[in-house]
Amino acid sequence: MGTPIEYQKMMTEIVYINLPGPTEASPNMTGGELLHGFLAELHRIATPEFQEHLLALCNKWNVRYRETNGKGK
Repeated sequence: MGTPIEYQKMMTEIVYINLPGPTEASPNMTGGELLHGFLAELHRIATPEFQEHLLALCNKWNVRYRETNGKGK
């Protein structure tokens, strides 16, 4: 019998959240638009502790915020 092979799948896909996002839900929004607005709203929370936690989650899940002028967070 051969030796079992161990491997680790590395996620390489990055999800970009374009800013600014919708500021309020409206009728006929798609699920993607609702999620976009929700995630953009989280980015607007200004407390340093929350921003630190959000950045840690974004790094874990390969999510990046991107300003519409091309600058990222």
